Amino acid sequence: METVIKTENLTKRFGDFIAANEISFEVYKGEIFGFLGANGAGKTTAMRMLCGLSIPSSGKATIAGYDIYRQTELIKKNIGYMSQKFSLYDDLTILENIQFFGGIYGLSNKQIKDKSESLIEQLGLHQEAKKLVVSLPLGWKQKLSFSVAVLHEPKIVFLDEPTGGVDPVTRRQFWDLIYEAANRGVTIFVTTHYMDEAEYCNRISIMVDGKIEALDTPSHLKKTFAATSMDEVFYQLARGAKRGD
Repeated sequence: METVIKTENLTKRFGDFIAANEISFEVYKGEIFGFLGANGAGKTTAMRMLCGLSIPSSGKATIAGYDIYRQTELIKKNIGYMSQKFSLYDDLTILENIQFFGGIYGLSNKQIKDKSESLIEQLGLHQEAKKLVVSLPLGWKQKLSFSVAVLHEPKIVFLDEPTGGVDPVTRRQFWDLIYEAANRGVTIFVTTHYMDEAEYCNRISIMVDGKIEALDTPSHLKKTFAATSMDEVFYQLARGAKRGD
C-alpha cells in the first residue's frame, strides 16, 4: 500500500506544555482514517502540523510525499481541508465559491469552468447556483464544502468534524461522498465526535493527553477492549485523561 502520511515521533511543545507527544503512524492511499480524541487530547494541534500550518518542535513527517519542515507550501497545494466552523463564504453565491476556491487551488480558467459545471450538475444545484451560500440548508453547505475541498483532486483531504450539527440522514449522505472520494484514491483524514461515524473508517487512532493510545480497525479495537461499540472503546481510553477543555 502506498503511504501518503508518515509521522515519526512528531511533537509540538508550547513552552513546558506538550500538546502532541511523539506521535507515530502511517496513513495509506485511499484510506479513511479516523483521528479521534477528547477535547484537549492534542488532535487539533496534530492536524495543524500535518496541514503545514504549524511547524513541529521535533520528530519527522512526510505528507503526500513532502517534508513537513521544508515543503509546507507544496503540502498545502496537495491537500484539501474542510472544517465544521468554516469552509465557504456565506456572502458569495454557490458558483462564486466554487470559482474562488478553484483559483486559490491554482486551477486554470478552463479547469474552473469545467469543474464548476460538473460539480453543480453532480450536486443537482442548477436552480441554486446563483444563490448566496447563506441561503443553503446546513446539510447542503457541508456537501458543497466537501466537494470544493476535493475540487483540485488532492491526494489527501483533512476533515475537521465535518458533520457537526447535521441530522443523521444528511450525515449518512455526506459519508457517501467520502466513500466515493476514497474509491477514487483520495485519502480521507477525519476527526469526529460521532462514534457511529468512527465505525465507517478503515482504521482509527485515539489520542489521549497528547499521545496515540490506540490505533487499529474498529473491529479489532472493539475486540481488544472487549467492547460492543466504539463508544465503549473511546470511553475506556478517554476516562483516564488528565487534560480537558
